[in-house]
Formats: sequence, structure tokens, C-alpha cells
Amino acid sequence: MTSQSKPNTPAAAHSDHEQIEAPEQKPISGVKALVGVALVLLVFAGLAGWGLLTRSRANTVLAERTTDLAAPSVIALNPKRGQPIDSFVLPGNVTAYTDSPIYARTSGYLTRWYFDIGARVPKGALLAEIATPEIDQQLAQAQADLNTAEATANNARIQSERYSGLVASNAVSRQDTDTFVNQAAATAAAVKSAQANVQRLKDLQSFEKVYAPFDGVITSRNIDTGQLIDSGAAKELFHMQAIRTLRVFTNLPQLYSSNVKRGQKIDLTFAEHAAKTYQGTLVRTSDAIDPVSRTLLVEIDIDNAAGDLLPGSLAQVHFKTPITTPTFVVPAGALIFRHEGLQLGTVVDGNKAHLVPVVIGEDDGATVQIVSGLSEGDKVIQDPPDSLIEGEKVFVEPAANTDPAGGK
Repeated sequence: MTSQSKPNTPAAAHSDHEQIEAPEQKPISGVKALVGVALVLLVFAGLAGWGLLTRSRANTVLAERTTDLAAPSVIALNPKRGQPIDSFVLPGNVTAYTDSPIYARTSGYLTRWYFDIGARVPKGALLAEIATPEIDQQLAQAQADLNTAEATANNARIQSERYSGLVASNAVSRQDTDTFVNQAAATAAAVKSAQANVQRLKDLQSFEKVYAPFDGVITSRNIDTGQLIDSGAAKELFHMQAIRTLRVFTNLPQLYSSNVKRGQKIDLTFAEHAAKTYQGTLVRTSDAIDPVSRTLLVEIDIDNAAGDLLPGSLAQVHFKTPITTPTFVVPAGALIFRHEGLQLGTVVDGNKAHLVPVVIGEDDGATVQIVSGLSEGDKVIQDPPDSLIEGEKVFVEPAANTDPAGGK
């Protein structure tokens, strides 16, 4: 028995494949297409945003790094606390207690002078003599006129008394009596006028002798024997100064004006007496602040009985005043001079510059005293750069070998 099988040929396989149908393809809707596009755009936007953020962060880090590298290096220290007693030195002008030029009160020729420069003379000493022949003759004439007036007045008085006695008995007329009485009064007034003229000329004649007006020293002589002298202030004859007590004038800054009192003892030194300290007394002040210099004019009197000191010299006046508010001492190089006024650079928040306005007191060239603007704990920048601005970042260096009062 023979079994029959269907031949497995390519034609037969192809025939079976044609009998299987392909699946149906459905079209994509518009909503899904939009969603797909939106997703793609979101992906691209996210990638772009991430790139921009990364670049921004890089720029920020670069800027911060650049700022840190550009930050100036500074040394910041606490300022030195000032002394409780403020001691400072001011220049003082030394003058004579009395300083007077001496002029002639009459005109004539100088016949003699008795004292030269440097001479110490007492009050009333005869300094010079002036010859005034014209005044002498005028005085002689005035004296003669006085004698004539007195004689006339005496005769008029006698006549007035005589007529006054006769008028009671009607021996003379009342009119004649009144005439002689008035004549006696007029001649008496003429006598007084002549006496005043004589006294005036005597006073002028007394000015022929020039006397010292006070105890002092002759510091200048501007005349010589035989010179023509004119009265008035046209030509100074002598110049005198009283130097037993000297006046020292100095200008005290307004800041210390309330700390000085009359009667206070003040030390003074002089370059020509470097090893010696003199003591004076503050006797008066001007009681007014000079609006130009903002200072108070102070007078200190000093005893000069020994004659060591000379008027016109320069004194160093040493003041000591108590400090009412805390002060600080900083190096002069720490000051910043700008149109806003004096400032100091300080460090805040560890690395930021802060500019503070300050008021200075004593300045010795190397250091300055800060009387207003600083407080305890402030960090003052030593030798700040000229370009330092408010809020600028700074790099604070360690200051192991730095003097707080003297900078680097």
C-alpha cells in the first residue's frame, strides 16, 4: 500500500503565504503628532536651558574667581588706644608785656640822647632832649601877655569896686557903674585865657624832654644828635618793651577749647634753652573761636625776671588735657584724603572694605590721634590703596610683624 504525500515545493509554499492576510495599518491622529512635537521641543529646550545654566555658572565662578584674584591685599589691625591724658605741643609767639613806640610831642632839633638799644631804664628816666627855641619865645610872649592881662584886670576890678561904692550915694550913675563892673569881668576872663595859653606852651616846652613811660628796655633808637624832630607819629624816636613779664600767645584747636581753664599752669620750652622747662600761667583767652582757623586764642604769662627769654622768640607750649571720649592712635599712612573729608578704611564681615569719616586730634607726622569715628574692635587698614572703595572685597594678610601704631 502506498501512501501519497503532498510535494513540498516552493510553489506550494508560496501558495500558502498568499492565503495569510497582512494586518491593517491605522493612520496617526493630529493630537498625537502635536504631543510628539511638544515632547521633542521640551527635550531640546531642556538641553538648551541646561547648557545656558552651565555656562552661567561657569561665568559666575569665573567672575568670582577673578574678583578674588583682583582683591587688594591689606593688613588690618586694631588701632592703639589713646592715653587718658592728652599731651600735645603747640607753637607760641612770645611778646613783651608792654610794647610801645615813643614819638615826639614837639618840634625842634635833638640836642642829646641818653640811652641806646639794650639799655634797661626805669619809668621816668630821661631818654632825650629836644631844643625848641620857637616855643621858648612863644612862652615868653604868652607870659608877658598874661602880665598885661592881669594888670588890666586889676585896674578894672578897682574901678568896679569904687563905682559900686559910690552908686549907693548917687555920686555916680548906674550906667557907668555897670560898665566898669562888666569891664572887670571881661578882663578877669582875659586873664584866665592868657593863663591857659601860658600853660599850653609850658606843656609843649616840657615835651622838649622825652621820658620813659614804664620800666623796660630800649629795643630801638631811630634818632641821633642834630636831627630835626617833627611832632606826631611821623618818626619814631625810641621803641621800648617791658620784658619782666612776657606774654605767650598760641591758637588752641576748637576740640580742646573746653578743657583749658584760667589759672592753669602750662609748661613751655625754648630752642635756645633746650635743657630747661619754664612754667607759665594761662591768664586769659579770647572767649571766641576764630571762624577761619577754628581755634581759640590763648594768652600765657611767664615770669622773666632773670631776663633769659626774649620777646619775639618762638616757644613750644605743652598742653595736658583730660580725655573725655576714648581716642585711638593710627599711623598717618592709614588716612584717606578725599573730597568727602578725612576717612579711614576698615574691614567688616571678614573681607569687605568699609570707609568711615573721622576727626583727628594731635598729629606728630608719624601717627595721628582719632578723636571721633572709630570704636573698640574696628579693624583699620594700614596703608590702604588709593583705589579702595566702599564694599570692595579685600584679602586680609596676617600681620605678625606689624606695629598697630606705625604701619608696616
